[in-house]
Parts: sequence; structure tokens; C-alpha cells
Amino acid sequence: MSTAYLGLGSNVGDRAANLRAAAEALEANGVEVVARASLYETAPQGEVLDQPDFLNSALRIRTGLAPLELLDLCKRIERELGRDPSGRRHGPRPIDIDVLLVGDRTLAHERLTLPHPEIASRRFVLEPLLELDPDLTLPGGTHAARLASAVRDQPVTRLGDF
Repeated sequence: MSTAYLGLGSNVGDRAANLRAAAEALEANGVEVVARASLYETAPQGEVLDQPDFLNSALRIRTGLAPLELLDLCKRIERELGRDPSGRRHGPRPIDIDVLLVGDRTLAHERLTLPHPEIASRRFVLEPLLELDPDLTLPGGTHAARLASAVRDQPVTRLGDF
């Protein structure tokens, strides 16, 4: 069993319900959700800025799945919850489940990079991760709190419990 962290996001439909449905689907598929970060609202980032704000959170999980198996499960749950896999990258979506970290593993695969390559540049990822583990250290020894100081200018609003 490995401890892993997943990032969740939604900006279509009932955003909070979408995040809860994703966590419940993970648990229904044998993934133990150990902790849930608060809900955070953020403006869209990336190529598509003209879309509704996102609700984001993170989960600390325990799983026996290998990283690519975990990715496959996350993608299947996204589809089950209404995400169109052919949709525009960084576009509107009912659910996004990103595999951020799996233990202290590093991975460079065409389908998955660990740690997730955008952890360091996204406050909406770092804030919930640090809420779950204030002393979080990424593979290679970088403290997540140090990374967060570089993205403090990105607006993120904590809304409350998951």
C-alpha cells in the first residue's frame, strides 16, 4: 500500500457534488481516502480563461494500485462522472482527477509524470496539499511550502470543508 495525493477540480454543474462523487467513486473502487482538504475556489488557468471558476481540493489516499493503474481508475471515474475525454485541454469540465504524488516515486511515462509537473506552479494544487501535510516534501527533497511562497500572487479562496 502506498500513500498518494490526488488533485480534484470541477467547474461545470454542482462543483462540490462532483468532487464528493469522485471521492466516493474512488472509495467504491478500493481506494482508501485518508484525508480531504478544504474546498478552494480559483480562476481558470492555462489556455482557456473564458470559463467558470473552479472548485478544487486534494485527497490523501492509500492504495495498492501501481501509478498507471491509479491513473486509469481516475480517468475511468472522470468519464463515469461526465467528463468528455476528447474535450479541450484546460477547458470546462465536471471533474478532473490528477495523480499528483505516489509515495516518493518519480515516473516519466508518456501518460503520467510523477510528481505531477504542475505542482510547483499552481497555488490551487499546493494549498490543499499543504493543508493535508504541512511538512510535505516532494521526491528529490523539495519542501512544498517553499514552492508555495513563489505562487502566493495566484488568487485562491478557501471556501470551507469538503
